[in-house]
Amino acid sequence: MAKLGRNMVLFFVVWVAAVASGGARGQGTRVGFYSRTCPRAEAIVRSVVQSHFSSDPSIAPGILRMHFHDCFVHGCDASILLDGPTSEKTAPPNRQLRGFDVVDDAKAQLEVACPGVVSCADILALAARDSVAVTNGPFWSVPTGRRDGRVSLASDAANLPAFNDSVAVQIRKYDEKGLNAQDLVALSGILIQSLITLIYRAVHNACQSDAAFVPQLRALCPQNGDGARRVAMDTGSPNRFDANYYGNLRSGRGVLESDAVLWADAGTRGLVQRFLGIRGLAGLTFGVEFGRSMVKMGNVEVKSGAAGEIRTLCTAVN
Repeated sequence: MAKLGRNMVLFFVVWVAAVASGGARGQGTRVGFYSRTCPRAEAIVRSVVQSHFSSDPSIAPGILRMHFHDCFVHGCDASILLDGPTSEKTAPPNRQLRGFDVVDDAKAQLEVACPGVVSCADILALAARDSVAVTNGPFWSVPTGRRDGRVSLASDAANLPAFNDSVAVQIRKYDEKGLNAQDLVALSGILIQSLITLIYRAVHNACQSDAAFVPQLRALCPQNGDGARRVAMDTGSPNRFDANYYGNLRSGRGVLESDAVLWADAGTRGLVQRFLGIRGLAGLTFGVEFGRSMVKMGNVEVKSGAAGEIRTLCTAVN
């Protein structure tokens, strides 16, 4: 997909920002939470993300995926950032996560500008938004006011959405977080937008219709090859945030089982088709709906008010 034109970018910014600021409050969060206590908070986070992105563009999808993994375990409370021998970081689904240094750098600068004010959970939510914007994706207003959790256990990450989940299991996991099937389809590309380790089993068992695609992937990542190798999983535009992911699903090029089944299932296929703008169906604008779903996800089980804390270091409780 071609890069977003200036007018389309402005359209996304205005529409998604209006949606977020108009109704995106949840459990104590609101847009502009730091306007008085730390007015440069968002600018500082954005600057840090841009700096890291300029030297390593692959860090952007890494931050986005980390926010997703954080919100699905104990809510969006930065528990994914805590160090420890049995913390969430050590769980198998989280071992390949990247972008921790981006959050740490932003936190260090914010502690100088506004000591003890901005939570690590909010930094991660803002950085996820900025990581999308810096890759020519949409921009949305992020409600802030989250507080940081004190509990981080690898065992609690067992129910994260997995690469081999069926549609029914995925819908159940999203429903448990107050998210629906449209949110699932809008956010499912987070795994594909990321440059992650290609799991051979996922390719081997995927429900593909493009017979030539699987051999290409297996050649890139053979069964007994280098397990640490990173490959682009979004064919066509791996370093750009766009809706090409849905075209891949339609063409039988969904890499992970959890993605391929979205096209195989009649219910979610209809949503994929709406993101693709199939004639005869009410279309869904990907950038707008992605921003809307990110706001919803970012308000999952957040801690606010007297709950949690504002960590001095994102890697350790106070």
